[in-house]
Amino acid sequence: MKYYFIAPFCALLRIGVMRLSSYSDYSLRVLMFTALASPERVTIDSVAKAFQVSRNHLVKVVQNLAKLGYLATRRGAGGGFSLAFEPGEIQIGSLLRKTELCLDVVECFDATTNRCRLTPVCELKRALKTAQKAFFDVLDEYTLADLVEKRTAMRQVLEL
Repeated sequence: MKYYFIAPFCALLRIGVMRLSSYSDYSLRVLMFTALASPERVTIDSVAKAFQVSRNHLVKVVQNLAKLGYLATRRGAGGGFSLAFEPGEIQIGSLLRKTELCLDVVECFDATTNRCRLTPVCELKRALKTAQKAFFDVLDEYTLADLVEKRTAMRQVLEL
């Protein structure tokens, strides 16, 4: 391990380089809420109220989660959505790879937009790629079931 690299990397993390987008955050919340409400169907309004987030944002999130196959939706009276899989089958790392629009934590990750002159001699890209891989490797070990393990307490907090 090259210890001289730790300080700059920590500074990058502090400014939010590894922070998930709101879109991914909302995707996780929708799936967690849906798992906690199971076997009942859930509505966008119920999720928006529970988390005090914009209904408009959640509409896009729910549509995408349905398109990706995570949610089964039903329109009309008695409509709503439910999980399309068991919570133990939904891998968090896989989900986030699909909901994060850009996983490029630095400019040089994208060869088409990279203008950094240090790229040919810099170790930052390799180090950050290794860190990103480790981040997702850990998340790949978790499923939605792991995130809602404290079902009773979580349902109570969300008033389900």
